[in-house]
Amino acid sequence: MSFPPLSRTPWGVRRRSLIVSAASAALLAGCSAGPDSAGSGGSTSATVRARARAARDSRVLLGQYDAVLAAHPGLAERLRPLRAHVAAHAAAFAEGAQDATATASSSASGSPSATVSAAASPTVPADEKSALASLAAAERTLADRRAAELLDVPGELARLLAGVSAAGSAHAYLLTKGEK
Repeated sequence: MSFPPLSRTPWGVRRRSLIVSAASAALLAGCSAGPDSAGSGGSTSATVRARARAARDSRVLLGQYDAVLAAHPGLAERLRPLRAHVAAHAAAFAEGAQDATATASSSASGSPSATVSAAASPTVPADEKSALASLAAAERTLADRRAAELLDVPGELARLLAGVSAAGSAHAYLLTKGEK
């Protein structure tokens, strides 16, 4: 009995589809900002601070996307979906972080608003390829930092961080390797 020949579908398309599907699944699974585990006890304020930090980091990354889009409007079609994901991440983290933001802004130094405004105007490379590489590096750095934080936060926030970290890694891939 002979077997039919294998199809010759290009692997790049399948891999890209898989990465996009994984990122979408991570968004669906990870972007719910429900309450953290009930047994968190004294770590509630640490959890709220971690959420506030993650929301701030996502807003800074969103500012980087906006700066690249302003400098290179030709990248809008490619960056618009990734930027929308980052905005959704910022919103998901911010839902549980309002208390920490109020507490942190009342402290004497290092308020979150000062950190965000300092990073509000990032430098954008002149050519598109370098601009995409800088965004990919920012995504990768933030994804790695969030993955490292997983062991220090309770269940629901860990799940959210894991999903957003996976999405950030997928974004970094799509920004560098996933060229059309």
